[in-house]
Amino acid sequence: MKLKKARAFAAVALAGTFIVLAIPTLSSAGGTVSATTFNANYTTMADLTSITHAGKGGIGVILPDEVSSNRYVDFDAPNLTTALTDAGLPATDLNVQNALGVDATEISIAQGDIASGDKVLIMDPLDATTGVTIEAAAAKAGVKVIDYDRLTVGGSGAYYVSFNNVAVGTLIGQGALSCITSWKIKKPLLYVMNGSTTTDNNAVLFAQGYDKVLNAKGYKASVGGAGNSKTIDETGTGTWTPSQALTDFQGAYAKNPKINAVVTPNDENAAPIISYLQKKGLKPTSIPFTGQDATLTGFQNIISGYQCGTVYKPIWQEAQAAAALAIYMRAGQTPPAALVNGSTTDPSNSRKVGSVLLKATWVTATKVESTVIANGVISAAALCTKVKPAVRGDKKITSYAADCKKYKIK
Repeated sequence: MKLKKARAFAAVALAGTFIVLAIPTLSSAGGTVSATTFNANYTTMADLTSITHAGKGGIGVILPDEVSSNRYVDFDAPNLTTALTDAGLPATDLNVQNALGVDATEISIAQGDIASGDKVLIMDPLDATTGVTIEAAAAKAGVKVIDYDRLTVGGSGAYYVSFNNVAVGTLIGQGALSCITSWKIKKPLLYVMNGSTTTDNNAVLFAQGYDKVLNAKGYKASVGGAGNSKTIDETGTGTWTPSQALTDFQGAYAKNPKINAVVTPNDENAAPIISYLQKKGLKPTSIPFTGQDATLTGFQNIISGYQCGTVYKPIWQEAQAAAALAIYMRAGQTPPAALVNGSTTDPSNSRKVGSVLLKATWVTATKVESTVIANGVISAAALCTKVKPAVRGDKKITSYAADCKKYKIK
């Protein structure tokens, strides 16, 4: 899937890590390859073709599931495929698979890739235990592993590619506060939800970001915390399963019906909760929700006034960064310092992992046209339909097409 318009984002510092920004380095093909040169047209990948030709062996891509986020199907798989093939990798040397949320399947895929002679694995682990198992098997066979999007805590991956995930959480927290103000929420009672903090280090980092922002403004957010008069903390450690997020919210809302603002860690978790409240007659701009992952449903909720914003992470950047690392590693070459622009500390053993850390953006309704539409991540045709949100008793609710017209999305 090619995207239609270039847009580059610089990498930024991740809390608790040491970041070194370097001058873009010339590849052997004569172009520049750095963390800031990737664009939505994938033109940087062509600069890697001579390095691709110097290497041999396959590259295996292992994605975790199709439930926690639509991104793995809609964006990661096609973006990684485009990035690697545009770098000149033969289709016969590329294997992209999804573990469908099953640990044993992810391990089996990795074992198959290793047995087939793949030289590099790009892996997004379902959880740390699964990731460690795969990386141990890969190391024994001399296969290099790139931790993609999630760090394998306690693992041995050679590199880590992701966004500055504490900064992503910070954007979510700042977005929640901004929307509470702009939507004129009086006496806010904020319900703070989390991703699966027991299995996903990213969820921990997101929470660090938004908890700090919220607590600086008098809230008391923490994973499984007690909250305060302005804050209801989610019971338990969070989830990336939307149906479970809905169940958790329903329980909290039954006990605390005055909840009038919600921190949701991604669009997928927010969507069923918003739909549940719409069936109860929720009016637009009444309860702001947050999110990330830039999903179509998320943006329809945003332009219709049910989700106040989302963190847009250009997956095409992340995919190209991982693909570039894999191409260098396949050829036995050290990636340039301008590409590996940072270092991340494994919290379990203090191991420093060379990293490509990218920057995300908070997007509200007024920024949809200039970001995800301009980058070709979603199309106006898909977003701006004549369908209306299904809100009980609200005959004045407008269609998504009318919402798009309001925000000049075309």
